[in-house]
Amino acid sequence: MGFSSIIFIFNYRLLYRVSKDLLGYSRDQVHWLMSLHEGAWLGDNGELIYVLLNSLGVLWMLITGFQMFSKTISFTKKVTKGESKG
Repeated sequence: MGFSSIIFIFNYRLLYRVSKDLLGYSRDQVHWLMSLHEGAWLGDNGELIYVLLNSLGVLWMLITGFQMFSKTISFTKKVTKGESKG
């Protein structure tokens, strides 16, 4: 589960809203997109696993994003500290 899968999942939601609101399709005509987006096609147990995997993907991105951010901050401190000595 990664960034690309979250973007892919988000696109179903976006396509649903565009089809329904801008293109004038009825809710019944585009409901299959929402079912696909929510994982309802997997059944009750599958939907639960689908939601948990998406949650783990979001947590993983938060953790790795924080790690990259903290490396950037520590690099900035090292560069600043090095320039002040010189």
